Amino acid sequence: MAQFPERPSAWGGLATLLDTPQKRYAAIAVILVAMAVAPYIFGSYGTVILTNALLYVLLALGLNIVVGYAGLLDLGFAAFFAVGAYTVGITTLHFGLNFWLALPLAVLLAIVAGVVIGAPTLRLRSDYLAIVTLGFGEIVRITARNLRETGGASGLIGIDSPWLFGWHIRTPLDFYYVFCVLAIIGVIASVRLANSRLGRAWLYVRHDEDAAEAMGINRVKVKLAAYVVGAIYGSIGGAFFAANLGAISPESFSFRQSVLILMAVILGGMGKIPGVILGAFIVILAPELLRDFGDLRLLIFAVGLLLIMLFRPSGIWPARSKR
Repeated sequence: MAQFPERPSAWGGLATLLDTPQKRYAAIAVILVAMAVAPYIFGSYGTVILTNALLYVLLALGLNIVVGYAGLLDLGFAAFFAVGAYTVGITTLHFGLNFWLALPLAVLLAIVAGVVIGAPTLRLRSDYLAIVTLGFGEIVRITARNLRETGGASGLIGIDSPWLFGWHIRTPLDFYYVFCVLAIIGVIASVRLANSRLGRAWLYVRHDEDAAEAMGINRVKVKLAAYVVGAIYGSIGGAFFAANLGAISPESFSFRQSVLILMAVILGGMGKIPGVILGAFIVILAPELLRDFGDLRLLIFAVGLLLIMLFRPSGIWPARSKR
């Protein structure tokens, strides 16, 4: 009889280090304080880089649900990112909608996109699943590049930044704190999902689909749920990304973006939230920290990634599987 893992611990190895509520609360407080003061330490340029890293944290958390929790390879996650960004851009520019009215519409369309990409892939695995998701991502990008409503290859320019209770969110510092809040909400949602019945079902499907189905788990609904939840993360990130920059283009949602997001998940450790967060920061910050090496920085970064994969094939901070 197949043995399934016990209920997953969303924080894995941190349980041994933060073994009491007091230690956990203290660690959370330190992290929140560090996030609050970071812009004043690293300056305006550092704030922009950190904002981008927090965006990738949100996107990586969404892809982690698809890849890390449910075990579904997705090479087209940037498509959900694009759906959120273009929905906000089109509805605010062409239809005059407020950002906060456009945001639910972006989430709704991303859910539809999640079902569209999820339905044909329910019986696919491995390479075939990767090819279909890759194709979906490219279809969305090429469609955006060729439609007049999306601005064609030039994209959309002049997307308004949102207001919130009289606060005009428009400066890099404003959006830094917005993405901090989004990342925190994303982490909390991921933790709750990891320890829910749905999260347990994802884990079973990831380890053995046939045995999971024999245990009464509807793998069709479980897989679709993973794509839908991941799409929600991606669309929210895309919506705020568009509002932050005020302009978007198809090249912002290329296959390279999907690879970077997937790299963050794999590099950090699939299925483990701290690892995914670490991976997202490494993917964004490492090239910036190596900027002094000029044209060699990407080569050094690539070699570093290769060494990590050789010596830590499960990721820097992998999830522990309990049986």
